[in-house]
Amino acid sequence: MSQQGDRPTGRPLQEDDWWGQLYENERAADDTGPTPAADTLDDRFASAGALSKSPPGETGEPEERVPEAGGFGVRTFVPGPVPPPRAVTEAAQAAEAAAEAPAAEPEREPETGPVAVEPEPVAVEPRPVAVEPEPAAPDPVAPAPDPAPIAYVGDGPPTYDAEPTALPAADPEDLDDLVADTVLDGARYGTCTLRAVSVRGDSARYRGEPRRDSLLTARFGSGAGALILVAMATGTRAAPGAHRAAAEAVDWIGRAVGLSHARLADDIRTGRRGDLKSGLHRLTDRSLGRLRAGAAEQGLDPDAYSATLRCLLVPADPRCRTRVFFGVGGGGLFRLRDGDWQDIEPSVAEQRTGAPVVGFGAAPPEATPEGDRLTMDLGITTPPSPYEPAPEPPRDPFLFRASVARPGDTLLLCSAGLAEPLRGEPGLARHLAGRWAHDEPPGLTAFLADTQVRVKGYADDRTAAAVWEA
Repeated sequence: MSQQGDRPTGRPLQEDDWWGQLYENERAADDTGPTPAADTLDDRFASAGALSKSPPGETGEPEERVPEAGGFGVRTFVPGPVPPPRAVTEAAQAAEAAAEAPAAEPEREPETGPVAVEPEPVAVEPRPVAVEPEPAAPDPVAPAPDPAPIAYVGDGPPTYDAEPTALPAADPEDLDDLVADTVLDGARYGTCTLRAVSVRGDSARYRGEPRRDSLLTARFGSGAGALILVAMATGTRAAPGAHRAAAEAVDWIGRAVGLSHARLADDIRTGRRGDLKSGLHRLTDRSLGRLRAGAAEQGLDPDAYSATLRCLLVPADPRCRTRVFFGVGGGGLFRLRDGDWQDIEPSVAEQRTGAPVVGFGAAPPEATPEGDRLTMDLGITTPPSPYEPAPEPPRDPFLFRASVARPGDTLLLCSAGLAEPLRGEPGLARHLAGRWAHDEPPGLTAFLADTQVRVKGYADDRTAAAVWEA
């Protein structure tokens, strides 16, 4: 059976050639030349059927008639699209392109008569206008710019390299004994911001020795009743296990302060200076006494297995600006106020004046005029000791100072490794004053860089804690 649009083949009419006869006139439209009109009954029937049917492509359902007994049956199908003739397609594309093209402006006849000529623009220089300047507001006093970070101060670079060279020897059975080269910490409580750092010295870095300084920063309690403790210790130079002695010293004082932090914080808030001094002296003696007892137990020289100890207590309560320092041994306590450094390290003479203090041949705390046995003992009972007599207190005098901070102050507590160059090299003091004499404290990395400014002739470990007052 031939499909719609096929041309006749010229073969005899078969049973299904009714399809070709039905659409003979339509196929003939594709041929060239005139065609005689047919006037048979079949032709008339074919014409009537073609007129009653919708053109192909409009309904999409041309009919296919099949012979049945007594007439024609009808079935529908959906043929594929029939491509239009090429000429029709090209004409449609040309029409669409012409519709989308912008309409051309009609050609104008040349106008006669006068032609308006626009004048050329003439550049005119603006005339100066005398305006009375408004009185300028006085400039606020701007803070001096921070000096750029530097590597060292003094007349020349230090002998050792600025960066670590050798690591300390490690014991595979005691890896907890290793000490990191640098420890960095910080916090913000109440009106103050804390920065703390401990760095191995240049000489220890070069020789592969562990850092002899130990640093502890801890918060005991919560809310306004919390108490911040910063404790730093330095082991004896050239003594075996010096870093262990320093670590034990800060651990023991940290435990003692932590167990009694509520009473200590209350004494600081209420200003009971005598109670604080006697109670902290007792805690320090017991902590360092345990260190000496441990040295004797290990068969070590108690004077060699020892450490200096320096601590700072800062209440978290923003209404309290009292800062309490206490400790034993060398180091420094400085205050940066109005751009100038003040050395406020308490002297031994100051500690021997005023009310009696435990450890200097005074009466027991409960017998002193300022005594408060509850605070003095801090609720710590004296356990029976296997060492009789009890360990001797440290040889160095106990140091204590309670001071009230002002807004804008910076309090600096440090070990001897930083205190000595700060006192001995004016360039270092000037540099740190320029870096820190501002309301906004430095970040942790900036604080680390500042405390690492090197000075020739000073190569010990450096440990420092600074408190900025808002």
